[in-house]
Amino acid sequence: MSADRVNVTLIAGGVGGAKMAEGLAALDNVALSVIGNVADDDEFHGLWVSPDIDTMTYTLAGLIDRDQGWGVADEATRALSVLDRLGHDTWMTLGDKDLGLHIHRTARLRAGDRPSAIAAGVAARFGVRARILLPTDDRVQTRVRTDAGWLSFQEYFVRERCTPDVRELAYDGIEAARPTPEALAAIGDADLLLIAPSNPLVSIAPILKIGGIEDALRQSAAPVWAVSPLIAGKVVKGPADRMMTALGQRADALGIAQTYAGLAEVLVIDTADAALAGDIAALGVTPVCRDILMPDLAAKRRLAGEILDHFARTRGVPAA
Repeated sequence: MSADRVNVTLIAGGVGGAKMAEGLAALDNVALSVIGNVADDDEFHGLWVSPDIDTMTYTLAGLIDRDQGWGVADEATRALSVLDRLGHDTWMTLGDKDLGLHIHRTARLRAGDRPSAIAAGVAARFGVRARILLPTDDRVQTRVRTDAGWLSFQEYFVRERCTPDVRELAYDGIEAARPTPEALAAIGDADLLLIAPSNPLVSIAPILKIGGIEDALRQSAAPVWAVSPLIAGKVVKGPADRMMTALGQRADALGIAQTYAGLAEVLVIDTADAALAGDIAALGVTPVCRDILMPDLAAKRRLAGEILDHFARTRGVPAA
């Protein structure tokens, strides 16, 4: 860690991960690398779609639809309306601008380009200064078992609107997936490794379960911290709380601490969960209470700054 720059590597997925990344990217004293989730990826209309990576890219490029938290601002769905008229399933909403990115990605994949190189190239073209990295260039896909059988993650999340109870999760291809050298280098070079306030089951687990990723986190000289995605037992966005409950886990800040115990040294929790601090500390995880709700850029930047200031104090470095 230099006197004026902190290398932060963020493990992230979903809208919560993109919010945390945007806050960190807004700090002048942070050099940010983001290792994003690729297990939500799927094929639609012959095109390869990478929802979490695209949400991260659009957010850091200032292109995101802020009302939704995903997709592109000022978007239209004229192409999708034609597909609908021609009898195609169109439950996966893909806007016209968004389709342009998916066409580009698919063409480059068919040309044999590495997914990591494609993601980096897109981020650069969109003016993103942070490094957006893939945990693996291999195909990994989350699947969800419900009472009606197995669904792809997008079928569960978008088509079924997270309604069915989750009975089991699986990550197809995870056993054979190899980490990218860029992800491993970002972990090794980090001053701070931060797990974003993302769904621990479907955004973070598919990254950590890739062979070599969690070992690299444990072996890094940098500490691993995490930010809770739950406030007072509820998620800000998404199905994390209901998924955790359905799978027999505590759906609160203590449950998040139990998930990351043995890996994360610090868990940043909301002030509303301060009563759980003692139980979290008993797990060997240091709780840090802050206002972790991030409704706008000012709140994102504030939380990111508070995390970096606390990190600096633990290292004996004057806060920024």
